[in-house]
Amino acid sequence: MAPKIVAIVGTYRKGRVIDTAVDEMLAGAVSAGAQTEKIMLLDRHIEFCTNCRDCTQQPGSQRGQCPLQDDLTGILDALDEADGIVLASPINFGNVTALMKRFIERLICYAYWPWDIKKAPKLRIQKPTRQAVLAVSSMCPAFPGRLLMANPLRTMKTAARCVGAGTIGTCYFGLTAVSRDETLSEKNRQKAFQMGRTLASA
Repeated sequence: MAPKIVAIVGTYRKGRVIDTAVDEMLAGAVSAGAQTEKIMLLDRHIEFCTNCRDCTQQPGSQRGQCPLQDDLTGILDALDEADGIVLASPINFGNVTALMKRFIERLICYAYWPWDIKKAPKLRIQKPTRQAVLAVSSMCPAFPGRLLMANPLRTMKTAARCVGAGTIGTCYFGLTAVSRDETLSEKNRQKAFQMGRTLASA
């Protein structure tokens, strides 16, 4: 059976750097025999987490059920069925976009955290069962950006771990806000394409 790769995209700008990078990654995955799905958070209805923690109260390896009624359940079902995951977001104000952050906060359902235990949440999936690649874009050049703004990749790496994925690769696309209609360079297109092939073959 062909591996399934699911991409979660937290950009506000369709057809620009991050969106294009994800398309290239998925094209690379397809070229390696994978099936793919791209989920644009901009097009989905996702409520803010209210910190009720209802989803964290029951033990077990299955994710908890959130009482909020929105599109998240379908998105998480797709992630749970995936063999590989892509998480991608531009960097805004030193971290992932609000779109991506709102999605990530809802991943608390992958943790067991009852009210009567005064300890940190315990991940329901203790060991990674699949792989993830991460992509961010920033005005900052890539090399100093990785050093000076490490939070976005760290945040998405933690998110991937929550859903049972170990990170095998990251892409930092720098100098992406030089012009209003900045696009992904050919070099970075090739880099993203190869990252998708690597993910599909992992």
